[in-house]
Amino acid sequence: MFPEFECFPERIRSVSAPYLLRVYRLGLTTDLIRSCYGLTTEQVRDKGIKNCVMRIQIINGPNINLLGKREPSIYGSVTFEDYLVELRKKYTDIQIDYFQSNIEGELIDKIQQTGFDVDGIILNAGAYTHTSIALQDAIRSVTSPVIEVHISNVHAREAFRHVSMIACACKGVICGFGLNSYRLALEALISDK
Repeated sequence: MFPEFECFPERIRSVSAPYLLRVYRLGLTTDLIRSCYGLTTEQVRDKGIKNCVMRIQIINGPNINLLGKREPSIYGSVTFEDYLVELRKKYTDIQIDYFQSNIEGELIDKIQQTGFDVDGIILNAGAYTHTSIALQDAIRSVTSPVIEVHISNVHAREAFRHVSMIACACKGVICGFGLNSYRLALEALISDK
């Protein structure tokens, strides 16, 4: 089954998956699809079905898997997984998917896989920010808006970190607010919807 329909009851997913996929690809919202099936907001809430208003993909690059251990004076002592739990609790009506890799090609693959289907991508490319034309090309190739984020203020650090090879392809850049940079990027995507 398609992960984009996990917010629908099983009876609807099993019978209507091909129709739902076509409607989803046309860009209709889950609220509109639900109304076609006669589900009220109360029914959705009573059944504990997640109200998937938006889908956001967070993509983290190299060394972000070491948050909480790596240079806590710069990056803090909280792991990204712990932060993600809190972010998902705060934004229950948004499906937040997460991917991390230390490999540039896998980041590009994930951008290409999700960049035509999600409502936005929040990308912390780590050190690839400063070197990767390939990531820039991948961002330019997709239709979903991408926001570049950094936990630290890269402009207050070493000179080589002041240059971003991907910023010119992104909708915006947020840096220096710790892990809250992700929340700020999410708020920006919500306000643009």
